[in-house]
Amino acid sequence: MTQAAKLPELTLPQMLRERVRLDGERVAIRQKDFGIWKPVSWASYYQRACHFGLGLRAMGLSEGGHVGVISENRVEWVLAQMGVGLVGAVTVGVYPTSPSSEVAYVVGHADIEIMICEDQEQTDKLLAALDQLPRLRKIVVMETKGLRSFAPQARELIATFAEVEQAGAASGQQALVDAVLARQTLDDIGLMIYTSGSTGKPKGAMISYRNIRSVVPGIVDRLALSRDTSHLSYLPLCHVAEQMLTSFVPVYLGSQVNFGESIRTVQEDLREVAPSMFLGVPRIWEKMHAAISIQLQETGGLRRALFQRAWNACQGLAEKPRAAWTVGERLAWFVSYWSVFRALQNFLGLRRVQVALTGAAPIPPDVVRFFRVLGVPLVEVYGLTESSGMVTGHRLDHVVIGTVGTPILGVEHRIADNGELLLRGDMIFAGYYKNPEATTSSIRDGWLYTGDVVVEEGGQLRIVDRLKDIMITAGGKNLTPSEIENTMKGSPYIKECIIVADGRKFVGALLQIDYETVGKWAEARRIPFTHFRSLVEHADVRELIAAEIARGNGRLAQVSHIRKFHLLVKELDHDDGEVTATMKVRRSSIYKTYAAEIEALYR
Repeated sequence: MTQAAKLPELTLPQMLRERVRLDGERVAIRQKDFGIWKPVSWASYYQRACHFGLGLRAMGLSEGGHVGVISENRVEWVLAQMGVGLVGAVTVGVYPTSPSSEVAYVVGHADIEIMICEDQEQTDKLLAALDQLPRLRKIVVMETKGLRSFAPQARELIATFAEVEQAGAASGQQALVDAVLARQTLDDIGLMIYTSGSTGKPKGAMISYRNIRSVVPGIVDRLALSRDTSHLSYLPLCHVAEQMLTSFVPVYLGSQVNFGESIRTVQEDLREVAPSMFLGVPRIWEKMHAAISIQLQETGGLRRALFQRAWNACQGLAEKPRAAWTVGERLAWFVSYWSVFRALQNFLGLRRVQVALTGAAPIPPDVVRFFRVLGVPLVEVYGLTESSGMVTGHRLDHVVIGTVGTPILGVEHRIADNGELLLRGDMIFAGYYKNPEATTSSIRDGWLYTGDVVVEEGGQLRIVDRLKDIMITAGGKNLTPSEIENTMKGSPYIKECIIVADGRKFVGALLQIDYETVGKWAEARRIPFTHFRSLVEHADVRELIAAEIARGNGRLAQVSHIRKFHLLVKELDHDDGEVTATMKVRRSSIYKTYAAEIEALYR
């Protein structure tokens, strides 16, 4: 039997208590504060979570009530989440990058009673919308700096994280936790995760403890994880992808999680932690790819030549299992690794990674190939909020670039007549909060209708596009925007590509340059610029992007070629409603904002 098959049939809070019995003194979490990595044992993790949960109950949190968290990743986030679960309540994550209006919508819609905020900035977002939040009873703040600046009436609403913990420790109500855990079942709701809202208002997906317990065995099995696995947590914990690797898997498996100082110190933290597992959304991998491109631009001709020689020698190994390498291929890899690739892996902080993941959105195949040639074992996985996380993925010894692998343990799948992927299993979510119509539309006869069009090739699933995003040109040709967009985003100089084709005579595109990479390119050629717009409007930059588009077009069918494009003179922004908190493009919003520029392409 696999390690995954032996996981106990316990809820996440029940498993946290069991983890103390199994591994009480073992390090569960490390958090970096002021340059020092501070360990937290499983026993301390559980005890602090109990105290925090009991402190919330002392403040009036009802059993089954909803508690929101808005913060970057840190130990207090998971202490709050587990504490809430230990006293029978439900955690709701809110993106820390969200403006006040979006925060107010989620907090109000989710009926949140107590909100846990990282600092003054996040607290201010709530205070600005208090009149819209009649159910909000208390705000708990992690970082106390700036609290004195609040008005007296606001200060009465606020408690510090430490105060809540202390109140719980002094309550002497451990029996309450034991009673809650005794009656807690796998069908209880443990977590609410709001969708990104790329096509409308975010929906609150209710995730039960059964959903969480059911998705873990397949993740552990497919990624070959163990209790010795270490992970750096930095992607938002209000997203299911980070939840599954920071909360779900570690508690059931006993593996270690590391929290860095900030989202801005990820690269430095990676080098220090040297994790055995790493998750990056496509934009993270694209930025790393761009960073290496910049390094190669700035280095000497000899190093560039060495890299190109190593690349040419090893590019055929990207999809070939190591066990199948010939003696010559092993020798070529050995020389390339020690002369070039090892240094690049160290630069990225990924030299000890045993499995690296990309998911949450499509990724250009060339980016996956690039890292696999470098020796980073990058695999593509697929999942949704509604599937409680990853439900397909490459096997480590069988990677087919451009696909998302095969379904994991416990997942049934089938493909509808229109190509839509349907999923079934105990990991399929319990439904949308206060939205039975959307729930009924998504789950029919036990099958989750994912909204993603797929094709199955040799047992591997390839995502074609979102069903709603398929476009038909004026000539009646079906186009998949993501294929075109990802091909173009494989260029280190292009950050975003938004296709325009529906009902049009040809494919047009709105493009956003990668400011850092294009800026370095311009500096190397002594092209003057002062800001984003001045760089974009330079004729040489337009020629650079035109050449990248032509290169991408060469890899696409004739009907998919981009014939005209417009360079955006500003970066797409969440506050302007152009992208979601997870940086997914809001296509309809962009079409509306840039209607004049789009029409100019077709004159």
